[in-house]
Amino acid sequence: MVSSEYERRIAARFATFDQDGNGFIDREDFSAAAKALLAEFAVAARSDKGQALYGGAEAFWQGMAGMADRDGDQRIDREEFVNGAVKRLRDNPERFAEIARPFLHAALDLADTDGDGAATVEDTARVLRILGVEEGIAHSVAAALDTDGDGKVGEAEIVPAFARYFTVPE
Repeated sequence: MVSSEYERRIAARFATFDQDGNGFIDREDFSAAAKALLAEFAVAARSDKGQALYGGAEAFWQGMAGMADRDGDQRIDREEFVNGAVKRLRDNPERFAEIARPFLHAALDLADTDGDGAATVEDTARVLRILGVEEGIAHSVAAALDTDGDGKVGEAEIVPAFARYFTVPE
C-alpha cells in the first residue's frame, strides 16, 4: 500500500510535468519543455539537436501515457499520475529512467557546449530551471549531480537521479 505521505510528495512533482498549469500532463507539455530548452540554448528546432529533443520529448510522453493514461484521453491528471505511473515505477525506477533517457540525453546534448558528452554544472542548472526546478535550488541540485567533482554532469549521472526524484519520496 502506498502511503498518503508518499502520494502527497509524488503528487507535488506532478507540476514539474504540467508545464502549462492546466491540471493535466499531455503531449503539449512535453513539446513546451522542448521548445523552452531550445530557446534557452538558442538551438533551432529543425536542427539535428532540435529534432532529437522533440523526438525524445515524444518518446517520453508516449512512455508516460502508456503507464498512466488509464482512461485513454491522451492526458494524465494528478490522480492518474500518482495512481498509475508512480505506483508502477516505485518498484522499478530503472523503467522510468529508460522512458526519460532519450529526452534527457537530447537535453544534455543541448547543454553540452563543448561536445565532450557532458554539460557544465551551470548549464545543467539552466536545464533544470527550464524543466521546473526552482531557481534557488537548481544550481545546488546540478552541483550534487556532479558526483565525480569534475564540474560536468553526464547522462550516467542525471538519468538515475531524475528517476529517483520522481519515484522516491525523500
